Amino acid sequence: MKKLLLLVLTLYSVHIFAQDLTKNQIEQLTDQNWQHGLSLLQEIVSMPNDAFYPEQIETNIKWCEEQFKSRNWTSERLVTDGIPLLLVEKKSPGATKTILFYFHVDGQAVDRSKWNQEDPYSPVLKSQNPDGTWEIIPSEKIKNEYDPNWRIFARSASDDKGPIAMFLTGWDALEKKGLSPDYNVKIILDFEEEQGSPRLPGAVVKYKEKLDADMMLIMDGPRHTSNEPTLSYGARGIADLTLTTYGPKFPQHSGHYGNYAPNPALLLSQLLASMKDENGRVKIPGYYDGIELSATEKAILAKVPDDEKAIQTKLGIGRTDNVGNSYQESIQYPSLNIRGLESAWVGSEARTIVPATAIAEIDVRLVPESDPERLFSLIKKHIQDQGFHIVSEDPTDAERMNYPKIVKMFYSISYQAFRTPMDSDAGKWLRSSMQRAFGKEPVQIRISGGSIPISPFVDALGIPAVTIPTVNADNNQHSPNENIRLGNYREGISTVISILSEKTKESIEKK
Repeated sequence: MKKLLLLVLTLYSVHIFAQDLTKNQIEQLTDQNWQHGLSLLQEIVSMPNDAFYPEQIETNIKWCEEQFKSRNWTSERLVTDGIPLLLVEKKSPGATKTILFYFHVDGQAVDRSKWNQEDPYSPVLKSQNPDGTWEIIPSEKIKNEYDPNWRIFARSASDDKGPIAMFLTGWDALEKKGLSPDYNVKIILDFEEEQGSPRLPGAVVKYKEKLDADMMLIMDGPRHTSNEPTLSYGARGIADLTLTTYGPKFPQHSGHYGNYAPNPALLLSQLLASMKDENGRVKIPGYYDGIELSATEKAILAKVPDDEKAIQTKLGIGRTDNVGNSYQESIQYPSLNIRGLESAWVGSEARTIVPATAIAEIDVRLVPESDPERLFSLIKKHIQDQGFHIVSEDPTDAERMNYPKIVKMFYSISYQAFRTPMDSDAGKWLRSSMQRAFGKEPVQIRISGGSIPISPFVDALGIPAVTIPTVNADNNQHSPNENIRLGNYREGISTVISILSEKTKESIEKK
């Protein structure tokens, strides 16, 4: 009987310890599991993960299934009409809350010729020289030495495999001590995020009951540029638009037909220029309707420690668009960004011709107040008001003869924006966790500039969602030489430990 009582008291004390880890205890657990975490990171980034190649993704799916199975989690492939999603779950005895985590496992394509290492999928350790260049150093050094500014270079090291390895390391650290969250954990793993997660919205609706939770936490994206612990309460959505203008049916000699055959590149330039003023604000009537920043909201945005001068210096820009009064204010509005232009040839291939077509690719970053269908209807009306006839296919000969200005318009909506109130239970709970881990308040971002496919979850499940970015802002995600700073990886593990050990009972309202 005494032995049984002692066991119960021991388990009870362990549970209390799990829910009351101090900053020092979190740091100790991180230290004790640091080498294990590095091994996990190096292993996971060694697998190619371009979703254009399904066989690569299958390897990654199997790796994830094996990793969670070895930790006694359940897993299920959520079937779609293409690459599946993977749902893994771990129940905690007596838990009354469930938290759903989101990670994506796929990565951007690589151009090996642009990487300063032999293979983007073979991680290398680098240190920065005084001249700013990065030099490969022996990976064995991190077994006995630690410099927070050293970096591991590999595709997806930051976006988004690093955070997955952080989570697994943090989970293992608690499990070794016999500790566990006081809530159930679900994780949805997306393998097509870099392709726009085309099947995710439908899958969320289809598997709504399986995904049911009280809160969603997204571990993706970089910290604030100050590299301080960060929470982001939303993300802009994204849509895209392609415009094609037409000149002669075939490219024509500019000597013979210049000044006679209308140039589609000039026509497109005039159309694009009509959409914005010289200060970068969209001139289309109604485009910014519904967005009014209150004094309180402006105060929240002003608290973000942006160094505007440093940002402009980094970008090499002597002026900014005047959509908002600061960087943070600017991303509270929908954008209209020309992401690419094409017409005929340039450089060594330039030819003396009047082009046949000109194409503009545009992306539109969305905020919660902006209905994308409404925005595209405004854009369409504006184009028509400029005298253009809009088509959905290349124009016929009859259309060419009947309409002096023709544009082909195609648009698609990937996903809408989301934003969770900072004063929500989710926000308060996460701030408490971060305070415990780092002894200070995190930087709080009202909405981030980038887009992640979370609005389908928010809309279908009716739950708050918050992003917990952990990686360094200068990680070169989507570009050659992607990397993760060791200091960020280490603090990311601490972040996971603090979140997994934060109480939910009486602090988060049941959905």
